[in-house]
Amino acid sequence: MTKSVNVREIVLGILTEITEEEEYSHIVIRSVLEKYQYLEKRDRAFISRVSEGTLEHLLLLDYIIECFSKVPVYNMKPFIRNLLRMSVYQLKYMDTVPDSAVCNEAVKLAQKRGFYNLKGFVNGVLRNAARGMDQISYPDAASDPVNYLSVIYSVPVWILRKWMAQFGFEITERMCRSFHETKGTYVRCNLDKASKEEIVAELESQNITVKQSPYLDYALEISDYNYMQAVSAFKKGWIQVQDISSMLVAEIAAPNWGDCCIDVCAAPGGKSLHLADKLKGSGSVEARDVSEYKVNLMQENIERSGFINVKAVLRDAFVYDPESFQKADILLADVPCSGLGVIGKKQDIKYKMTEARQLEIIKLQRKILHVVQNYVKPGGVLIYSTCTIGADENQMNLKWFLENYPFELESIDPYICEELKCKTTKGGYIQLLPGVHQSDGFFIARLKRKTD
Repeated sequence: MTKSVNVREIVLGILTEITEEEEYSHIVIRSVLEKYQYLEKRDRAFISRVSEGTLEHLLLLDYIIECFSKVPVYNMKPFIRNLLRMSVYQLKYMDTVPDSAVCNEAVKLAQKRGFYNLKGFVNGVLRNAARGMDQISYPDAASDPVNYLSVIYSVPVWILRKWMAQFGFEITERMCRSFHETKGTYVRCNLDKASKEEIVAELESQNITVKQSPYLDYALEISDYNYMQAVSAFKKGWIQVQDISSMLVAEIAAPNWGDCCIDVCAAPGGKSLHLADKLKGSGSVEARDVSEYKVNLMQENIERSGFINVKAVLRDAFVYDPESFQKADILLADVPCSGLGVIGKKQDIKYKMTEARQLEIIKLQRKILHVVQNYVKPGGVLIYSTCTIGADENQMNLKWFLENYPFELESIDPYICEELKCKTTKGGYIQLLPGVHQSDGFFIARLKRKTD
């Protein structure tokens, strides 16, 4: 470890920002790694692994700690709580780090931060955990399925109860398990710029592992690269980072030559660029979002891709725009949501979201839909989508919308592969589930504005 910098102290700072100050994990970790880019590769890898791993297994780690502590985790001082969490993570998951080193370094950190009276407590909990890790008794899957899933997969109980009621135990466990699986990065090939064969060759020339993705021929899964900005195919605009589920939105939208398209919550712009690609240079795509930062981010992606039929626009989806009244042939409403379908990529989402927050989000989703449905032409298409799982933000919102606005569902079977077709796709929507489908958790519905 680098002598001038205590990497465990850096990890502790990251965890404090995320768990106590509610900052977003991917932003905090990226910022810290940029700040300490001069550190050796192994030190940076240690920071990433312990930070991300502790967040991924947070509820399991808390359960283990409470097996060896008389003080409940949430009655501990935040510093001590996160110190124990990151230390237990190392004890359980990092065989290359000696247990004695984990305990000793934790005690030193407690002392350095002025917790002299708690260093014995820290030492006792960690040494007992190191000795007793294999003797811990966990909740039983048969007699206590919700607590079993919550502890083993670190998913809050309130989320699991909703999923269990809708999907049952087996599918809920498959989803939970998938959040812990290592996956590559999905990218969409811009076939107007290069053939798929050229793109694959370009990627492999940089020793990047390339696999064909499911469901869509132009989608690839890549791994074994350092960072995306150094990938030549990305810099050339040949590929766009985008999950399979997100790519299916433009497929289901199915724009025709010359269509006017509006994406009302567009950042970072992947779906808008996909529409522009499918329009083959015709028509127009307006990628809207509410902040200058997001609009600038989209503009960077537009310039890199080279499309001339798409533009990034600063506009609030909550505020009615009279100039857009019945203007759109295609309208994408990929609304803000709880994000529970992408837990595998952003582990802290599951801890930040609450039932109360979800209810507020549902109100916001409906407010956006109330405004933006005005922009769809008679006979035009509105695509409603979220990156979440569960009926309250998806099927129930769809039911509410159909009861209040002049739209009807259209079958999405003509736009998807045989493997994805099911009873609901014929009816006009699909709920993609991680662990069941090879994608993030995602909901997509196709609605057509009535002409009479």
